[in-house]
Amino acid sequence: MIHILLAEDEITLAKIIKDSLESRQEFRITLAANGNEALECYHRQKPDILVLDVMMPQLDGFSLAKMIRQTDSKTPILFLTARSSVDDLVTGFHLGGNDYLKKPFDMEELIVRIQALLHRPIQASTVKQADVYTIGQYTFHYPHQTLQMDDHTETLSHREAEILRMLCQHANDVLHRKPVLLELWGDDTFFNARSMDVFITKLRKKLKADPTVQILNIRGIGYKLIF
Repeated sequence: MIHILLAEDEITLAKIIKDSLESRQEFRITLAANGNEALECYHRQKPDILVLDVMMPQLDGFSLAKMIRQTDSKTPILFLTARSSVDDLVTGFHLGGNDYLKKPFDMEELIVRIQALLHRPIQASTVKQADVYTIGQYTFHYPHQTLQMDDHTETLSHREAEILRMLCQHANDVLHRKPVLLELWGDDTFFNARSMDVFITKLRKKLKADPTVQILNIRGIGYKLIF
């Protein structure tokens, strides 16, 4: 069973999320109404994943994540926010967030993101060969959302994995930005385009150990993965 620490000061929303997730019988939810309470629950219970509202009293989600990341670099952190600033998005990732979900959100999307961040095991017999890609010296295993090179394995967020798969499917060709935004974000607004840029930057960092692999920016059009 997946133990989720949910820090959300909107009590009604928190109870809706808790009831929806626990109805799946694979999730156990601990609720915290503010950042300080969430920090205490984290130290006491060591959850599998943290779902943190950005705007909380006493201790906000970003500050809480920064404190946790001082000693814990592995427990996944997913931010929930009603804010739409690109700077907030970038700040969240720089502070150690693994994913970012904007309110209002669909409960199914939250579940998919949680499962992706925890890399729920998939039976080998269900994995198609087409879902495993060779990128230079890397092996990208899309179903498990892992990027492996030699003995090092890098984990990807759900959206990182989706973007990288699209890049692989268009390897050495241009991946147009608009179709990606429409499929993964639902629209191609400026905010979402900047969000995509952030994910591309994160992918470049995760692929930098092999200098033959590059994600090129094709100005005004999209990106190209070459290796």
